[in-house]
Amino acid sequence: MHEDIRVNGDRLWDSIMAMAEIGPGQQGGSSRLALTDADRAGRDLFVGWCREIGCSIEIDDMGNIFAQRAGRDSARAPVAAGSHLDTQPHGGRFDGIYGVLAALEVLRTLHERQVETGAALEAVVWTNEEGSRFAPAMIASGVYAGLFDKEYAWARADSEGRTIGEELRRIGYLGDVPCGEHSLGALLEAHIEQGPILEAEHNQIGVVIGGQGQRWYDVVLRGQDSHAGSTPMRGRRDALVAAADLIGRVQALAHELAPHAVSTVGEMTVLPNSRNTIPGEVRFSVDLRNPDANVLAEMDTRFRADTEAVAERHGVAWQVDQIWDKPPVQFDSACIAAVESAAGDLGYRHQQIVSGAGHDACQVCEVVPTSMIFVPCAGGLSHNEAESAEPADLEAGCNVLLRAMLALAQ
Repeated sequence: MHEDIRVNGDRLWDSIMAMAEIGPGQQGGSSRLALTDADRAGRDLFVGWCREIGCSIEIDDMGNIFAQRAGRDSARAPVAAGSHLDTQPHGGRFDGIYGVLAALEVLRTLHERQVETGAALEAVVWTNEEGSRFAPAMIASGVYAGLFDKEYAWARADSEGRTIGEELRRIGYLGDVPCGEHSLGALLEAHIEQGPILEAEHNQIGVVIGGQGQRWYDVVLRGQDSHAGSTPMRGRRDALVAAADLIGRVQALAHELAPHAVSTVGEMTVLPNSRNTIPGEVRFSVDLRNPDANVLAEMDTRFRADTEAVAERHGVAWQVDQIWDKPPVQFDSACIAAVESAAGDLGYRHQQIVSGAGHDACQVCEVVPTSMIFVPCAGGLSHNEAESAEPADLEAGCNVLLRAMLALAQ
């Protein structure tokens, strides 16, 4: 079982820092949005590293990258690990990147130790996990899992009208393998927790048993543009005031359904966006999440009722488009057991945990046995350039990943 094998934590850290040099943020983090030139450079660096240890590379037509280290039994589907290389506009150095480079470090360690596995092992990069440039998030892993239609995914456009399909072709990562046809026997995803639980409990490893459900909405409130100085307060149809009222209700909804409900408004456009004109239209996003499908459905019902009531109160028209519905997921029991056993055998403090964030694993688990490995991040802070994780924790998570992958592959 090669129980003495450990990864090279210094090499893992150095790889993460090298990737961070591509698309650096202004405050020490990363800004490497999906399918930009920076994303292409990050992908190229990853592919080059994989080829240095003899991996074969396969790219599907959603730009997902599969770097394979061959095993003894070519008839078996490979055991994979990975995550994403794209970041938020003001992202950190570890979100997603850690999972990709932890998978690479596993392959590097086995390569230099000349360890032969039963099934092949793979390091995977999924396209556009973040959803910050192209909504919705996790779209390429969603196509892989049959949750999104490929034509729909290719047609998703950014704020400048550039589509996923066009940008895949432009950066040279529109592969010729149909997305979903690359078979996987199991998938593990290592990731920083992006929350405070492990740090608060003084545990190094989170054994992830599932992920909470999410619903994303695009909301439009339409009032009437009007002069800021000559329009009496009683005669106004101010879309921004209505939006502020509704956003307050969205926040209150999560507090009322505590402790597991969360809600966020993260994007907003105000029109005409003029200092001395009453806003006539506001567009904004709403993100609702809960690990209980029934509670998430209740959140949806109450949010829509609140929207209608707020619009009537302020005399504005309203429109709510649900652009994504991701039900809560449960991960595979055998994969969970492999992670938990690895953490216990290695002597790491660990606990079971439910993911509050969405991940590619939460899509792929629909068609492939899957689980995740969490490690702490400072203060639970993520989607922020100040995102931070300790090298020892990253190394511990990677050692768990190594041992769990070996167990699943043998």
